Amino acid sequence: MDEKIFDIFFREKPAMMLVNLKNGKDATYASYLAKSVDCTYSHVVKILQKMQEHELVVFEKHGRLKLLRLTKKGRDVAEHIEAAKQILNG
Repeated sequence: MDEKIFDIFFREKPAMMLVNLKNGKDATYASYLAKSVDCTYSHVVKILQKMQEHELVVFEKHGRLKLLRLTKKGRDVAEHIEAAKQILNG
């Protein structure tokens, strides 16, 4: 198992980023995601790049704008995170 990506998902902010992307209606911006998880834009971008390397998110370029979208794999991981959170919170 790749320990680096494993370590990322045992931190609250990255996990909530995936869940927020899953629960959003459509693709979103990294800046919006940063606000939604109360994190700096630069930190969010760094995490998103790691997630992209592991095929959890994709960046879609629309002119000068970059939108984020979960991949199937990313959606599956986000659903598991939500399920674990629900189990742990009773």
